[in-house]
Amino acid sequence: MNHQRQERELCRSGSRRAGSRWWAVGLAGVAGLALTGTAVGVAGGPAAGSVGGTFAAADDQPGKPDRRSAESHRTEGRADGEVSGKKREKSKGIPVPCDADKLIAAITLANARDGAILDLASKCTYLLTANLDGSGLPAITAPITLNGGKHTVIERAAAVEQFRILTVDVGGDLTLNHLTITGGYADSDGGGILVNTGGALTTNHSTITRNIAADNGGGIANDGTTLVKHSTLGRNTSGILGGGISSSGVLEVTKSSVRANVTAAGGGVATTGTALVQRSTISDNSAQDVVGGIIVNGGSAVVEDSSVSGNTANGAVGGILANVGTQVYLSSVTLAKNVAGELAGALAIETGGTMTVVDSTVENNRAGTNGGGIYNADELTLLNTKIVGNQADLGGGIYNAATGTATLYNTKVIKNIAVTDGGGIFNEAGGTVLLNPATGTVVIKNRPNNCSGIVPGCAG
Repeated sequence: MNHQRQERELCRSGSRRAGSRWWAVGLAGVAGLALTGTAVGVAGGPAAGSVGGTFAAADDQPGKPDRRSAESHRTEGRADGEVSGKKREKSKGIPVPCDADKLIAAITLANARDGAILDLASKCTYLLTANLDGSGLPAITAPITLNGGKHTVIERAAAVEQFRILTVDVGGDLTLNHLTITGGYADSDGGGILVNTGGALTTNHSTITRNIAADNGGGIANDGTTLVKHSTLGRNTSGILGGGISSSGVLEVTKSSVRANVTAAGGGVATTGTALVQRSTISDNSAQDVVGGIIVNGGSAVVEDSSVSGNTANGAVGGILANVGTQVYLSSVTLAKNVAGELAGALAIETGGTMTVVDSTVENNRAGTNGGGIYNADELTLLNTKIVGNQADLGGGIYNAATGTATLYNTKVIKNIAVTDGGGIFNEAGGTVLLNPATGTVVIKNRPNNCSGIVPGCAG
């Protein structure tokens, strides 16, 4: 695939205006792809609707317990552990000896028999050497559970032809319990695992690590439904989008870690579908171009009770981007120590995107040009949130562009630093900032000043 990049026009630190919409150009420029193309999977993703999409049911509203997750905690991982203080029974699955050929044979038979539970050997590495139509194991086309144990690993042998570890096809429903998936190398999407449209994947207490995809989804590429629970996606790499996970379908990440993944855009997670991230950490991921943490492009996402920290982008957006046609809802989220070489240390809202941030903290993030904490070019609402200790050239705490409307309720903008102007808030001519001081919003102790531009109610 052609990975030639297009030149992008970017704002410079001396500029007092946002200029062109840099990330729309930048993302289209990454490897020359169009964001509406099939490589990203936009066509397969749900249209932007209410925030959270399919997660917006009454029992899944932010701040309320997730009934499905609670039920899964009581039932998942039947091979070991405890349920309600009682010892689980041993799995009655089919044992698979520590032999890659026997694992291949067992999966082939399970597909033919409309599914099975397979118990893999503990302290075993199933070393895959053959390329079976792009994967090291047969494509999953039926409900299949792979139960691992202590130190159970499925790995591609280093010296063999490049292929991913697993593919889940239409009708496939794969569950991984206590397994490590590593060494996959795909020449397209899904370095570790590819979930095609009509397929489903659930990972429990598993690790997806050190996999590589030439295009999207270094660890997992999801075009179907993927649930990541109590799992780690770390040190995966992709060439275009989603170093850890790329998703155009339905994605849920619960009590999991997505860390130290690398890509061109969207170091941790890139989603064009519907995504829910809860009680998880998205940390230390990096993008060679834009968006170190999470890029939401054309779909919807809910992030709650989570941390997005230590992510970096050589270009723009260290933490989370709400792109064109996107709705993002953050609740009880900590965004800390994210770094962007250009705009938006922690959060960015593109023209045509919306973001609501509730009960959250945006702290000690840094941008090279504008918006150390937040860069807003459309619709931003902050409620009961702290913007503290962020730094940029213009708008240390918040940079509000000419097309942006930022509304603050009971929000603290404190001790942020701008090198040039707008330590707390920089509002471009034409932009709107509503502080609502009667609700408890304060903008104080910022340097060199609290606000620049027209910000009614700000002490200057």
